[in-house]
Amino acid sequence: MKRRTLLKGGAGVAGLVTLPVLAGRSAAAAASNRGAPILVVVELSGGNDGLNSVVPHTNDAYYRLRPTIGIRQPDLLPLNDDYGLNPGMLGFKRLWDEGHLAIVEGCGYARPSYSHFTAMAYWHTGVPHGGSEYGWLGRVADQMAPVRRDDMLINVAGSQSLAVKSAVHTPTVFDDPERFQRHRWMLRDRPEMVAAETGNDTRDFLTAVNASAQVSAHRIQTAWRSYRSPVDYGIAPMDLPKVAACIDAGLDTQLYHVAFRNNAFDTHVQQPALHQRLLSYACDGIHGFLQDLERLGQADRVVVLVYSEFGRRVPENANLGTDHGSANVMFMAGAPVRGGFYGETPSLTELVDGDNLAHTTDFRRVYATAVQDWLGIDAALVFGAGYAPLPILTG
Repeated sequence: MKRRTLLKGGAGVAGLVTLPVLAGRSAAAAASNRGAPILVVVELSGGNDGLNSVVPHTNDAYYRLRPTIGIRQPDLLPLNDDYGLNPGMLGFKRLWDEGHLAIVEGCGYARPSYSHFTAMAYWHTGVPHGGSEYGWLGRVADQMAPVRRDDMLINVAGSQSLAVKSAVHTPTVFDDPERFQRHRWMLRDRPEMVAAETGNDTRDFLTAVNASAQVSAHRIQTAWRSYRSPVDYGIAPMDLPKVAACIDAGLDTQLYHVAFRNNAFDTHVQQPALHQRLLSYACDGIHGFLQDLERLGQADRVVVLVYSEFGRRVPENANLGTDHGSANVMFMAGAPVRGGFYGETPSLTELVDGDNLAHTTDFRRVYATAVQDWLGIDAALVFGAGYAPLPILTG
């Protein structure tokens, strides 16, 4: 088996994974990375309903197409004369009032897929209708550090997201910091795995991965055990306290990915109460995370990008829910974010492809904003030409 094939195969178990890199950085190199910008990507998996998240309450077409599940103006959290937030989004309303929430309208791509699996692959790779082997965050990592190093990417999850798959780096993937384990070929009862180099490339590769796994596990466990916070992240903080712990501990990581699990936002049936509750979990968690970073003196280093693999169809369905749709809202939040609306509002009367919104902003422009204007990497090297960043981030 080739080394790269083995590396990409993963080293984790369900509910608990570590995928370490091979070579660590020197103490001097690690110290030089302190203060570097950090991007935290949050996935609202399942297809968040953007129209009932950011509600166009002055648009008659919205209420005509959603006579039952449409949210009336008195129940909304006001943004401006035309829009209000879902009442569950109090955390985002606070960020909006502070000037640190950007809402990007009409995000999508041409010829959208309505399959969870396919759409997620497009958003995870940033290559709709393409065949990229690597995720967009993985490709960003490869541009940021062309030589493999420890903890370049962290994915807090029970299994690795395609978004963090890299040609150079192996993401550190974990669910519970207290229960790191190795998977399959990296068994706990094999002391020979920590032996010195043997000259056998495959064996030496496994030995290096095993040693690095132990270092990564120890580093993250130490960070988590040392972390204490008085900040309220809400009921379901989406693993964001674990990210805060890693940042507080001074890990070199600049790219993080977390997600709601199990297609939580797939609201086909009786949507209103469930959707409001899910949004409260997400928005409270993100607001708490950013408050925590302020407490830790790290707020100016971190931008949060929030996305979902698609929106929902404009008309409500017979089950008082919504079906898989196309264009959607995206969010960016944090102290470096210039709050406001970005992109062009899609028409609610000129629908396409089965009562769907026509996208007005290619989602890769939002990714490019984070990549180029925040992380300092030429977005064309990651996505190709033609995806100009939006003026969301402060200089």
